[in-house]
Amino acid sequence: MKIRRLAIVSIPVRDQERSKAFYRDVLGFQLLVDRPFQGDVRWIQLAPPGAETAITLVTWFEEMPPGCVQGLVLETDDIEGAHRVLSERGLQLDPIDSAPWGRFTTFGDPDGNGWVLQQSAARA
Repeated sequence: MKIRRLAIVSIPVRDQERSKAFYRDVLGFQLLVDRPFQGDVRWIQLAPPGAETAITLVTWFEEMPPGCVQGLVLETDDIEGAHRVLSERGLQLDPIDSAPWGRFTTFGDPDGNGWVLQQSAARA
């Protein structure tokens, strides 16, 4: 058996449309799929341009309340530039910090799911 990659990460949200706009318009993710799924919910899948791993905006897992996902990491080649652009788009980010593995900032989506945006030391 060979597992090739992490394909999709479920992000629990309250309002799929609001979250789709956030991930697409603020973070710059590409909309990959938006279609009916179960009843009045949709399968909405997005990913950073060129990424192999996507996210799906879920409302149907009782065990995953909106805001419960924390610590997902996005990688950038330019932490200062990304911080500036995202701030200009209205995203509230923490100040850029440094660690032995690189530089990073943190932020939350509209539901409180927590994200880390990092520039690895090897890319700094």
